[in-house]
Amino acid sequence: MAGIKTLTMIKPGAVHNRHIGAILNMIEEAGFRISAIKSLKLSREDAEEFYAEHRERPFFNDLVEFMSSGPIVAAILLKDNAVVDFRKLIGSTDPEEAEEGTIRKLFAASKSKNAIHGSDSDESAERESTFFFSKKEWLEREP
Repeated sequence: MAGIKTLTMIKPGAVHNRHIGAILNMIEEAGFRISAIKSLKLSREDAEEFYAEHRERPFFNDLVEFMSSGPIVAAILLKDNAVVDFRKLIGSTDPEEAEEGTIRKLFAASKSKNAIHGSDSDESAERESTFFFSKKEWLEREP
């Protein structure tokens, strides 16, 4: 059974360009419930830890530098089939390949500065959620 939770981060470029409100509106309009949300700035060490699975990839250093370059907005989102539905809403990592109307098509500057992160599996959603939020900071289900 698909999970009800996913984690998102609105990335530094989209925060800097003042797209937080528009992106959050799209998320809510797509039926997601924002269960927890916070704004913070990742240290280089935080970004390295969060993206550790990509450490050996050629883009790792640029990704870490970008993600620690300014504030981000992290949120836990709830909805049936959350991961799959959210990945569809945000679109392809490369905004040039993303479908019209997706968050990355609308707000991403480039593939490496793609506006938003979304968990890629239920297991990643759980791990990523606990990276940013303690259990007492979010509701597991709608009240």
